[in-house]
Amino acid sequence: MRKKFTLKFKDDYGLNSLWIGLFVDILGFYIVIPFLPTFIEVFNTTPFVIGLLLATNAVFTLFFAPIWGRLSDKVGRKPILIISQTGTFTAFLLLAFSNSVFMLFLARMVDGIFGGNFPMVKAIISDKVPPKERGLQMTNIGVCHVLAGLVGPGVGGFLSVLRLLGPEYPVFTVGMGSAGLSLITIFITIFFVEESWPRERRIKFMKKEKVNLKLRTNEDAMYLLTQYSFHTFSFTIYISTLTIYLGIVLNLDVIGISILLTISGISRTIVRFTLFKPTLRVMGEKNMTRMGLLVVFITFFLIGFVHDILGFTILMLLVSYGISCSRGLLISKITQTVSPKEMGKINGYTTTLDSLAQIFGPIIGSFILTVSEPYWWGVLMGVLALIAFLMVFKKITPYHTKVELNEE
Repeated sequence: MRKKFTLKFKDDYGLNSLWIGLFVDILGFYIVIPFLPTFIEVFNTTPFVIGLLLATNAVFTLFFAPIWGRLSDKVGRKPILIISQTGTFTAFLLLAFSNSVFMLFLARMVDGIFGGNFPMVKAIISDKVPPKERGLQMTNIGVCHVLAGLVGPGVGGFLSVLRLLGPEYPVFTVGMGSAGLSLITIFITIFFVEESWPRERRIKFMKKEKVNLKLRTNEDAMYLLTQYSFHTFSFTIYISTLTIYLGIVLNLDVIGISILLTISGISRTIVRFTLFKPTLRVMGEKNMTRMGLLVVFITFFLIGFVHDILGFTILMLLVSYGISCSRGLLISKITQTVSPKEMGKINGYTTTLDSLAQIFGPIIGSFILTVSEPYWWGVLMGVLALIAFLMVFKKITPYHTKVELNEE
């Protein structure tokens, strides 16, 4: 029994505190999500302005995530992660005291400027976890999103009942609740998350490194970043405009949409904790990625042609399975093409691509659903997913292999 416990502990790579902190951080965001429609009435604005409000965070993250990533390569991950989390805490405080649309935008801008949480989490995973296990751990980022998405709206609903300040601060309780959660993540990081890229390791690696590939001249890294861009754009168009499709095409109300999204989230979590490891063990990382991308392509292409709830639910479950089997593995593969001293930078770039997708994905998806037949929504996502799938067959040489070949 003792031997089994030891092996299980080693499999965690000391990342449990990181997962708890990430979950709590994402939970703070999901608490606010249910209140977005009420912002239209409370702040006397329009749905378009709320859409711009959501995009504002992604715009600033687009520019600042690579900067935080490069800084972490020079000074370590933990200080940058703490700075980023402090920025998120400040943004939620601004949200709590927001009494105008300007204050809402300011809060989202601050959160975007300090948007280094995700690249730092991915960089820490890349530092601590060997390539063969990295895809499994990267998938946990998506699991944290799903779990927070299941819990957050309920917590937000509970907080909405409390009115600690007057109507001039309509989201004070929710903002303070999210800020409190963000403060918890800071303490978790300070006291429990270990530095994965300490100074002695940085100096040691700089001295012994014999292969120096600049990211812009690293053809394998740029190729995989291009592949990931097609994948994340198709996925973001789907996830950001899914509720619009469910309302327009399937005529579902809020309760129906919530039930379907909950089913999708639960299924993705079940896949991660039941089917993911056995599938990875049997198929291997390469074949599992191919299979996952193929499933995503087929289901995206078909989903726009299915107009009954049962068929759509089945396709949603298949999408969840395909995403679970491919997204984390794609990020893992990207990190394997660069030197350890560029982990922060490369993960900053994947976050930048996600931010671009979060800016343009909802605009493109909603535009298609507004001006054309719904099936073009699925066709577009399917074409983007097909490109990502076809690109998976190119042979990629990991960085450590290049180092070994150079030493020979």
